[in-house]
Amino acid sequence: MAAKNTVPPTPLLSEKHNGIPARLFDKAQQAKSAIFNITTKSPSNKSKVAIPQGISENAFHKAIEELSAELGKEHVELVTKLVDGWYMENPNTHDGMHVSQEDDFVASAIVYPGTTEEVQAIVRWANKHRIPISPISIGRNYGYGGAAPRVRGSVVIDLGRRMNRILDINPDDCTCLVEPGVTYFALYEEIQARGLKNLWVDVPDIGGGSVLGNAMDRGVGYTPYGDHWMMHSGMEVVLPTGEVIRTGMGALPGNNSWQLFPYGFGPTADGIFSQSNMGIVTKMGFGLMPNPGGYESYLYTFPKEEDLSQLIEVIRPLRIAMILENVAQLRHISMQVALEGKPRSAYYNGKGRVPDKIIHDAAKSHAQGDCAWLYYGMTYGPQDIRKYKLDIIHKEFMKIPGAQRIDPTSLPADDYFWVRDRVASGVPDLEELRWVNWHPNGGHVAFSPVSPVRGQDATALFDIARKRCDEFDLDIFPTFVVGLREMHLIVEIVFNRDDPVMRDKARACLRGMIDDAAGKGYGEYRTHLAFMDQIAGTYNWNDGALMKFNEKIKDCLDPNGILAPGKSGIWPARYRGRGWEMSSKDESSEGQGVIPSAGSTRL
Repeated sequence: MAAKNTVPPTPLLSEKHNGIPARLFDKAQQAKSAIFNITTKSPSNKSKVAIPQGISENAFHKAIEELSAELGKEHVELVTKLVDGWYMENPNTHDGMHVSQEDDFVASAIVYPGTTEEVQAIVRWANKHRIPISPISIGRNYGYGGAAPRVRGSVVIDLGRRMNRILDINPDDCTCLVEPGVTYFALYEEIQARGLKNLWVDVPDIGGGSVLGNAMDRGVGYTPYGDHWMMHSGMEVVLPTGEVIRTGMGALPGNNSWQLFPYGFGPTADGIFSQSNMGIVTKMGFGLMPNPGGYESYLYTFPKEEDLSQLIEVIRPLRIAMILENVAQLRHISMQVALEGKPRSAYYNGKGRVPDKIIHDAAKSHAQGDCAWLYYGMTYGPQDIRKYKLDIIHKEFMKIPGAQRIDPTSLPADDYFWVRDRVASGVPDLEELRWVNWHPNGGHVAFSPVSPVRGQDATALFDIARKRCDEFDLDIFPTFVVGLREMHLIVEIVFNRDDPVMRDKARACLRGMIDDAAGKGYGEYRTHLAFMDQIAGTYNWNDGALMKFNEKIKDCLDPNGILAPGKSGIWPARYRGRGWEMSSKDESSEGQGVIPSAGSTRL
């Protein structure tokens, strides 16, 4: 299939484990061209390998030679250059959307295991040489650090390249078992190829991420199965000392319920490995959604920003009662405008946040017209059941003055509505990140607090975001994502990665929002590497009892402190008290060495 643009063709899924399905090739080429056409950033001139603190350069290279001999030289690469790429051809060397210096969070080497046994070998090697390692699945956790390690010079374990098998799909039980390199694109395409029309895959906004990796970071999708961590069942984990365990029913040899019942017998260990640095997950099971027998997407618009409080009060009882069935989205009009994929300069060249009038004037040309908020939802089941729910939803939403239901037949085929329609019906797509083109060399980082589904909470969080973005002259792109009994506000801050002043403002803005939110009792559920220490520090009830608990587990499972030190703000004993934590007062990503331990080779 020949490319229609001047940029090189995007690899297909048939060619590469993390490639694009053929059905999305043209869309991928358009997205890639849009990014590269406004790129002004010069290529990195990096050539020297980032050696992790605590080991000499000579000892490091000898250790790499040893690992190469064990895994094969073709499966071990030193990092001597940084290439940003884009979402579908993402770097595994560093953060492709860095909000600080490009080489703050950079790997020294990348290794590619092919089996759980090879992962064990890498872990034992890391313990022997006291070299930090950082596992990734695909590395597309964009906005949260991507594939980058928290500790500069860590060896990144890229599990995706060679561990990308779909180990099982069971259409009777509606389950699957996958390795880390299986993307949502790959799982969906395989289900279609097998003709399993009774199975749906719950997918996030973009389908190129790892099914396993997304669940490990507690990501969400947009069907009733949207809580991906809740839908997992059964894990195989390599511990930081090299042992392997299977959780839940998998601990019983020959068991046939591993993907059916997540708890097994005794304490449930699975949670220890979510958003943590306690183990490397090499296999994971999931429940798949049975085809509901029909679905219907809908879109409502609401005219005023002040409608937010009343709107959230309407949403809460409907969502808890499952009348609003899926993890739905309430988007601000600013993000809707940015989804055109045009740069900010197409609308405004002045300083400060783009004036509201300009955003609303731009929205008037959209099919849905001008408004302040857009609610994207879907209802499932046979037509009579859908109609029953839709009638209730319509009655409640229309209580808000000026509310409108948009007729889907009035929307063009390329309208964003149809992207949400596909995603909410389990079909992975690619278009979500068009708003990153708001700036050349676009990067983004997210403020992601959790709150009750209450009008006063939504208003409080929105006010925090507006005030801080105004303070730092940044545009605001907020979306409320409504779970069953809680709500995430996702505020995307888009910035030019090649502009150090804008990067500094983006970091300062996010740090301010984090502190403001914590002061009102709101905590983030997920964050970028640069903010993990700060956010972990806000969860400080009872003199930081939770972090002390996490540190005890870390020191027990990882006595040499080699596995992803600093992930989620959890530092092993070797790093503690040596200045590794990042904050608004100390933005340095590195500390003053590590505590020496037996067998280590120090500078």
